[in-house]
Amino acid sequence: EMCIEDVMKEAETYGIKRGCITGGEPLLQRDDVLELMEALISKKYEISIETNGSLPVEGIPEEVLISMDWKTPSSGEQDKMLESNLKALKEKDQLKFVIADEEDYRYAKEFLSKHGHGLECEMIFQPVGGTGLKWLAEKVLEERLDVRVLPQLHKIIWGEERGV
Repeated sequence: EMCIEDVMKEAETYGIKRGCITGGEPLLQRDDVLELMEALISKKYEISIETNGSLPVEGIPEEVLISMDWKTPSSGEQDKMLESNLKALKEKDQLKFVIADEEDYRYAKEFLSKHGHGLECEMIFQPVGGTGLKWLAEKVLEERLDVRVLPQLHKIIWGEERGV
């Protein structure tokens, strides 16, 4: 555990002004995470937060890019998402669907059909584990979906390693 002051000192050692708050679900520590975001913003950091969409995102500073997962059936968590979070997403934000199989793909496609027209944010389809891009990219191209297909890069680089 680190206090915000220590996190700020650690961030300064990297010599860059961009950071991503992630790891499990950062909004489980909502007050501390909001305080950290404000501290980083005050020092002119460009910040994003990775959230699973099961907790409210209201109150996240406007400057922060929200990268929200929308859980698909293979996760077993699809019923835990808060639809109210969709209204908070802005053009700079992103909504990601991690796709394991055809059922997940159909679920994500149906979600876009139902909700996509009202969302300004970027939509991303990611194959589970960062691999298997080809089948997913081919499906998206064939069906002319307006989504980006990207790997889960952190899974390719670090696998299941924690704390990176």
